[in-house]
Amino acid sequence: MSTTAQTTTEPVRLTQYAHGGGCACKIPPGELEAVVAGLTPWSDANLLVGLETGDDAAVVRIEGDRAIVATTDFFTPVVDDAYDFGRIAAANALSDVYAMGATPLVALNLVGWPRDVLPLELLAEVLRGGLDVAREAQVHVAGGQSIDDPEPKYGMAVTGTADPAKLLRNDAAEPGLPVSLTKPLGVGVLNNRHKATGEVFRQAIDSMVRLNADASRAALAAGVRAATDVTGFGLLGHGFKMARASGVTMVVDHTKVPYLDGAREALRDGYVSGGTRRNLDWVRPHLSADGVDEDELLLLADAQTSGGLLVVGEVPGAPVVGETVAAGEHGIVVR
Repeated sequence: MSTTAQTTTEPVRLTQYAHGGGCACKIPPGELEAVVAGLTPWSDANLLVGLETGDDAAVVRIEGDRAIVATTDFFTPVVDDAYDFGRIAAANALSDVYAMGATPLVALNLVGWPRDVLPLELLAEVLRGGLDVAREAQVHVAGGQSIDDPEPKYGMAVTGTADPAKLLRNDAAEPGLPVSLTKPLGVGVLNNRHKATGEVFRQAIDSMVRLNADASRAALAAGVRAATDVTGFGLLGHGFKMARASGVTMVVDHTKVPYLDGAREALRDGYVSGGTRRNLDWVRPHLSADGVDEDELLLLADAQTSGGLLVVGEVPGAPVVGETVAAGEHGIVVR
């Protein structure tokens, strides 16, 4: 690869400068859990949500009805367009705060950029996309950190606030409740096709840049107490994590799960990421899916970027895709 930065007059496909894309680049869940298993950070009673359940963000009580919610998320390009990449990465980072039932307040940019390979004008477009999404969310962006990196990367560290009594947690699911999904699945296979072919899937981009703010507020208004967002570990991975943390079994009706247009065709044509296959391998020992074919399971394990909320409860306008039942032999059941 040339050490001379490209000019903006040449078409640049950002996805070709990264080994993977979006949340599919996450370290596999089994490997990550093994890494952190022996780590014991300092803590006290004010840490309301920490490492134990692998929830979406950390929560620390600062006084009676006020808590700080903190998270970070960044990744390599999931689309070729720099502005859209910035928007997607920012929406994805903010999503972890919404998944906790919190309100984001301030964000810091996290940037890795191959400054001798890609023009800084493209980086400005990435940051502009992030700023526009933060403006939509009414979140301050107040600086950040950048490094010279062989691969382009972008994301945000986000801080918000919440009422500790009204958190959405992944360990608060109770049996006998419906399970709702607030965005369709399928961005993983569509993004993988985009990386391979250059085809642009506007339906996937529109889904990824859509904030989970309204879904979070609707869940809180409905009295929901358990939720998570569906990102790199897929619906099956995040659903299993919630079921395990809560001591329930999650039953998913695969016929009720919505998908973006083109997702099934992308699966049929083989655009399945390694991250998706690792997700399914990790969940499989805890999964019962008699009669459900492998392709359907791969779609349910599809590594999402900036996906929707998986909510234990009903959310107006969101399809019900399953239910929680008492804990059984398997943590997650697909029927």
